[in-house]
Amino acid sequence: QLQASGGGLVQSGGSLRLSCVVSGSIFSINAMGWYRQVLGKQRELVAIIASEATTNYADSVKGRFAISRDNAKNTVHLQMDSLRAEDTGVYYCNAHVTAFVAGTSRRRSNDYWGQGTLVTVSS
Repeated sequence: QLQASGGGLVQSGGSLRLSCVVSGSIFSINAMGWYRQVLGKQRELVAIIASEATTNYADSVKGRFAISRDNAKNTVHLQMDSLRAEDTGVYYCNAHVTAFVAGTSRRRSNDYWGQGTLVTVSS
């Protein structure tokens, strides 16, 4: 289960910090990322961070956003600075998780999504 938080309303040029916690019978977490969706458009990648902490960003957010992870807390963050009106959207966290199958020692890998958190940037 992924639980995202930190969205809200902010003026252009402001900052927000999104967080997402992964919970459950976790064996390991590979890539973690943030995606953004605007009404009527496809969900798009904003930033992604691998297990070894290498990162990749959408061109539109490079230099303004920073993704990080805390492996001890199974958490991924997205620090968003110099926000613009076009950053408005619902932000979803994603994680590729290997988890234990309930009641067994077997493991299963899958992609999981958080519930989405709304970010609104007023111009």
